[in-house]
Amino acid sequence: MNKYIYQRIIEESKYILNTKKTIREVAKVFKISKSTVHKDLKERLLSIDTNLHKEVNKILQYNLQVRHIRGGLSTKNKFLQKKA
Repeated sequence: MNKYIYQRIIEESKYILNTKKTIREVAKVFKISKSTVHKDLKERLLSIDTNLHKEVNKILQYNLQVRHIRGGLSTKNKFLQKKA
C-alpha cells in the first residue's frame, strides 16, 4: 500500500472518531469521493488496524441507523424554508 494512502486512511479514521461525521462529510473535507472513503474505512483500515476499524465501524453503523431520521429532518427544513 502506498504511504500516501496509508496516511490518508489513518487521518480519515481519526477525523471520523473525533467528529462523528458521515462518510459524505468526510469525503468533502478530504476532497475525495465518498466511495473512496467507504473503501478506505471499511476494507483498507481492517488490514491496517483492527481496533481502529472496530471503533470507526461503530460510528458508521450508528450513522446508518439514523440516516432516515436525518433525511426526514432535511426534507422538513427544506419545505419550511420554501414557506418563509
